[in-house]
Amino acid sequence: MEPTSVVVELQDIVNENDKKSLWIFGYGSLCWNPGFSFEKAVAGTIHGYSRKFWQGNSTHRGTEEKPGRVVTLVKEKGSVVHGLAFQISGEAALSYLNKRECKLGGYVVEFARFYPRARNISFNTILYIATAQNELWLGDAPASDIADQIVESCGASGHNVEYLIRLAAFMHYHFPNEKDDHLFAIERLVIMKLRDRKACLKALMGDERETITFISNASLDDLQRDGLEERQNSFQYAANVPVKIMRCLNM
Repeated sequence: MEPTSVVVELQDIVNENDKKSLWIFGYGSLCWNPGFSFEKAVAGTIHGYSRKFWQGNSTHRGTEEKPGRVVTLVKEKGSVVHGLAFQISGEAALSYLNKRECKLGGYVVEFARFYPRARNISFNTILYIATAQNELWLGDAPASDIADQIVESCGASGHNVEYLIRLAAFMHYHFPNEKDDHLFAIERLVIMKLRDRKACLKALMGDERETITFISNASLDDLQRDGLEERQNSFQYAANVPVKIMRCLNM
């Protein structure tokens, strides 16, 4: 199958009518692989949570024998989480997410206030999060141990490393001036461990059956003129992973 490319422009402005819609907040794989149809995608934040690789996964990024690690949200006063809010209509997206996040992932539903990057308005969003009551809950661990588990895990949706790198790439591209210490520390450790093992990062990043690239305040003409489209198309659902990352780490 030939790779296809879909470019989706993030919206900065949300109007009063939009507030009446149903919105889903993505902070993990939804940021680069939503998997459902949506009306708008808006970059922004929720408050009072932090993003942690504390949830085990045996269906998408690991197996029952060797579960991978994926992110969940942990309540933490004063913290913010950057991600995307997706405006949806109808029940198809909710049905899909119920299977993907709840039945297969073990997540539960909560609600939080979302603040778009433009800060012109705020609205409620649905969150899918894991809790300590989840049977696959792994909880906190030293960052090096979490990185080891990610490097060694692979599931039906691909390698656990792919999940981490795509999420980190989303943050680096769309929120370049923001810190996510937990995510970036594990990213650095995983890259180091792959280099030590002389592993090929590109080989862990999956196929290219479809590419969805989110862009901000840029037209498709601008994207093509700047040469970004060609670079971004090397990742499935990528958000501009730098070319220097996309090499075999056999140095």
